Amino acid sequence: MLKYIEKRKVLLVYIPLVLYWVLLLIATSLPANDIPALGLYDKFYHLGAYTVLSFFLYLTLIYQRKSKFLYEKAGIATIIVTSVYGALDEVHQIFVPGRSAEILDWAADLIGACLGVYIVYLMIKRFKYPLEFE
Repeated sequence: MLKYIEKRKVLLVYIPLVLYWVLLLIATSLPANDIPALGLYDKFYHLGAYTVLSFFLYLTLIYQRKSKFLYEKAGIATIIVTSVYGALDEVHQIFVPGRSAEILDWAADLIGACLGVYIVYLMIKRFKYPLEFE
């Protein structure tokens, strides 16, 4: 399955990553009065959003063949990039009307980033995808 995805990585990984990241940025830039109040469920949305983001980013770093360092450190690089983006997004929301920065939102982002990496890791193990930099 991962080899199938790799052969079609532009269509199945790179483009979805870019589109999803743009969609995520747009969604977090909406004023609070344009979205319904979610309360505690908001954390589950953060968790899910960053699970998907890190899933695509991790696959992108595995499938790219330009940086051996990023390839070998794809998991930790994914967690770092997505968690830093999550923190910056929380700061960004301070400037969006009706929104605020919350440490628990960022914590949910971080957990989601780890979960996305773990899902890809499980897929690599399950489908015996060879991890070799070519």
